[in-house]
Amino acid sequence: MKNKFKYFSLNAVACAFSLGLLFTAPAQAKVTKIIVDEIAPYKSPSASATTNIPYEMIAGRAFGELDPTLAQNAIIQDIELAKDKDGKVRYVASFVIYKPLKLSQASGMLWHEVPNRGRVFPYAPQEQAFGDIMLASAWQGDNSGATTVRPTASVTGMQFLDIPVAKQPDGKAVAGEVFGRIVNRSGKDSQPLLVQTNPVPYKPASLDTKLSKLSSRTGETMHGKVIGEQAIASTDWAWAKCDAATPFPGIPDPTQICLKNGFDSKLLYQVVFTAEDPYVLGIGFAAWRDVGLFFKTSKQDDFGTPNPIAGTVKYSIGRGVSQSGNFLRGWLHLGFNQAEQGHSVHDGIWPIIAGRRIALNFRWAQPDGVLELYQAGSEGPQWWLPHPDPIRGLPAAGILDRCTASNTCPKVVEHFGSAEVWALKLTPEWVGTDAKADLPLPDNVRRYYIASSNHGGGAGGFDTSLPEAGLPKTGPVCPGNNFGVGILPANPVPHTETVNALRVHFRNWVMHGTPPPPSRFPTLAAAKGTPSGTLALANKQDIGFPTLPGLRSTIPEADFIMPVLDYDWGPQFNARDASGIPSNAPPVIKQVLKMYAPKVDQDGNELGGVPVVLLDAPLGTYLGWNVTADGDKPFHKDQICDYVGGMIPFARTAAMRKLNQDPRLSLEERYGTHEGYVAAVRKATTRAVAEGFLLSEDAQLLINKAEQSKVLR
Repeated sequence: MKNKFKYFSLNAVACAFSLGLLFTAPAQAKVTKIIVDEIAPYKSPSASATTNIPYEMIAGRAFGELDPTLAQNAIIQDIELAKDKDGKVRYVASFVIYKPLKLSQASGMLWHEVPNRGRVFPYAPQEQAFGDIMLASAWQGDNSGATTVRPTASVTGMQFLDIPVAKQPDGKAVAGEVFGRIVNRSGKDSQPLLVQTNPVPYKPASLDTKLSKLSSRTGETMHGKVIGEQAIASTDWAWAKCDAATPFPGIPDPTQICLKNGFDSKLLYQVVFTAEDPYVLGIGFAAWRDVGLFFKTSKQDDFGTPNPIAGTVKYSIGRGVSQSGNFLRGWLHLGFNQAEQGHSVHDGIWPIIAGRRIALNFRWAQPDGVLELYQAGSEGPQWWLPHPDPIRGLPAAGILDRCTASNTCPKVVEHFGSAEVWALKLTPEWVGTDAKADLPLPDNVRRYYIASSNHGGGAGGFDTSLPEAGLPKTGPVCPGNNFGVGILPANPVPHTETVNALRVHFRNWVMHGTPPPPSRFPTLAAAKGTPSGTLALANKQDIGFPTLPGLRSTIPEADFIMPVLDYDWGPQFNARDASGIPSNAPPVIKQVLKMYAPKVDQDGNELGGVPVVLLDAPLGTYLGWNVTADGDKPFHKDQICDYVGGMIPFARTAAMRKLNQDPRLSLEERYGTHEGYVAAVRKATTRAVAEGFLLSEDAQLLINKAEQSKVLR
């Protein structure tokens, strides 16, 4: 692999660590060299008085090599096409470590973070108070946009991965068809091809438009039905950058499309082209594995540079949020918790708000993808234990199959909100593709559902639910590729307090063997003390959703939820593992799976989740979905607003709710006075603490906020 980096280190590094670490010994994992680029003090922006352990950040790069002949690595798509002359495959991964300045204050726990599109999420102040160490290391190697490889690492920078591209054994380029999309754009200026907010990581092998296919569409349904598709003549567009100063055909540019007649915001544009030099993106699984194991277990690298946290880590938990959580599920499914030496890497895995597997280990993968049409990630088993997939014609399988065979399965905690059900295709994980029964969970997995909540949770608080407190007139931006905005205000139901409790439970489970609370999530079967299950087909009638002001009377329709689409990626694609070579660009949709969602109460709030104070003392209807507005981005109008949530506040008085034809009780009818609402919050905190989903200190903070709120003032 061509090396893009200069090899240098900081003189301060040698002084920073004990001389006792400097002895000759091979690294246990296949990280051969580390370079420290920057060291800086760290203080959490949300640190409290209890967070009094001084911390520092260390940023650098890890140089690793892989043996393609080992079974743990051979599963990587195209790894044989990425070898150097000596038969090894090499990568460079940036990393950042948050550690106590004095290692004697370290707790023994390492949180190994999976960056999200290169970003590292804030280090939790509770973990700093514990003395935990956090390591974030790169995995995404498409070298595009925010994941562009940089020459050095920094404590505030994005985490990147430098990997080789696949080449034929004779050195010739590997080629294949790729597609890209442009949506909700208008005007004569050229437009880039984006996946989420980053560029498509592949470029056309030729700028001759006769060798590509560009078409427009007037619509796409959630079930993948294409409406009004029209081919655009090769003479009417160019691979080029153009604007008012340089009109069509513009200046040749393989990353942008220039249209002779300009873009229409009512249309979606899709291009299929032949690309060359696919990145071997599955190396990201092995790089994240080996960098984590190096810092957990090794004394030094092959050149004598010491591991800055050597000897301090006894336990480790891998953690990822959203895209990064999907990475963890794919990482575990493909067996990467087994090190090259055969033993386990991490003791625990925490995939957060992640109901699918990352679409990474196949040729031409686009790991930035969000839930737009033709994005991979729902192939194969999404459930933990072996279970047949008769709807898609796949054999019985589960995510834990490989780690079970190698005896390297970690403890797993997963938690979700409503947005993962409605827009991130979650529920087949719970009931399989045939949905005949709830799928069992193994003893090493806990699952928790935070009902009626947004992707990652909302802002929290109580005034965030009151129109008189200043709810925004327009809804939040829908995530994704220029998707649009929602019609409803953002959902404020938080995940923060629940996650704080789960963090303590997970640490105690891994470090001390103390089991967390039993799993809690909606089920087809009736739970103890309930007459029926809390999971049903995802439509208004079956889940019991009321007709509410501000929403069309038929919502949610059967085709409102984003379903799992059974794609045909071509004969060289392995649907079970989502590996191989896709040859259908875009893929054919063979069928649409039935989707399920939690039932709701008379207010429209979901049933079957863990106790959350704002749901037990509600101020409105909280939705894991929103509806895309019209305006200047009309293509997705009236469809689900990707994975943004919304809310509809309760009226203050009975007279106001009757005026609005609102079936829900008003705030005064529910709580009477401000003091009555505070009493409801106290009752809700007592329940959540008793059941293990709220820490006592967080309970008191919520009560204080309720007392200070404007509710029924």
